[in-house]
Amino acid sequence: MEIFNAMMRGMTDLLNYLYQVTVTIGFPSYGLAIILLTVLIKTILYPLTKKQMISMAVMKALQPRIKEIQDKWKERDPKKMSEMIMNLYKENNANPLAGCLPLLIQMPILIALYRALFNFDYINEAHAGFIWIASLSERDPFYLMPILAAVTTYFQSKMIMSENDQTQKMLLYMMPLFIGWISATIPSGMALYWVMFNLAGIGQQYYINRNYLNKKIEPKTEPKKEGTTEK
Repeated sequence: MEIFNAMMRGMTDLLNYLYQVTVTIGFPSYGLAIILLTVLIKTILYPLTKKQMISMAVMKALQPRIKEIQDKWKERDPKKMSEMIMNLYKENNANPLAGCLPLLIQMPILIALYRALFNFDYINEAHAGFIWIASLSERDPFYLMPILAAVTTYFQSKMIMSENDQTQKMLLYMMPLFIGWISATIPSGMALYWVMFNLAGIGQQYYINRNYLNKKIEPKTEPKKEGTTEK
C-alpha cells in the first residue's frame, strides 16, 4: 500500500510541476499538463514501443502467410504448423509477445494517475477543467472523452491487428468498447490521458509502418521437392 501512496504522491507532484510549466508559458491548464505528461511518457517509452510497433507491423504483414500455413497444416500436422509459424516469426524478427513489456510498464503509471486524480491537490482549482469538462477529477458528463478513447483505441488497434485472424478481429471491436466503458466510469483526466496516448501511438505507428516495414510479405507456396508429390 505504501508503494502505491508513494506513486500517487509522485504523480501529483509531477502533474503540479507540469501545471506550473503551463502557467509559465501563459496557458494555465491541468488538461494541458496531462497532455504534457502523455508526451513525456511516450518519449521515455519510445525505445521500447518502437520495437513493439515494428514487431506488430511485421506480424500483421505476415498474416497472409500464416493463414496459408494454417490452412495447409492445421488438420494434417498441427505440430508442423506451429513449428513453421514460429520459424516464420524468427526469420522476420517478429515477436508475438512484444506488446507485453510496454503494457506492464504502463500499469503503474495508470494506477498512479488514477489514484492521484480522485483526490487531487490542485494548486488552482479554476484550472482543473478542460474545454467542456468542469473538473478532470470527475467523469465526463457528456461522455465525449470516453467516445474519443474508444474511437482512438479502434484506429490504433486497426493499424496492428489483422482482420483475417478471427481472434484479432474480435479484439479489434471488443477492446474499444471495453476502453470506452472504463473511460466513462473513471476521472475524465484518465480518459484524456488515454486519448492523447492513443493519438501519439497512432502517429508513431504510422511512422514505423512507413519507414521500417519496407516490404509487404505476400503468401507463397512452399516449393515441392523433386520426386515427391503433394498428398
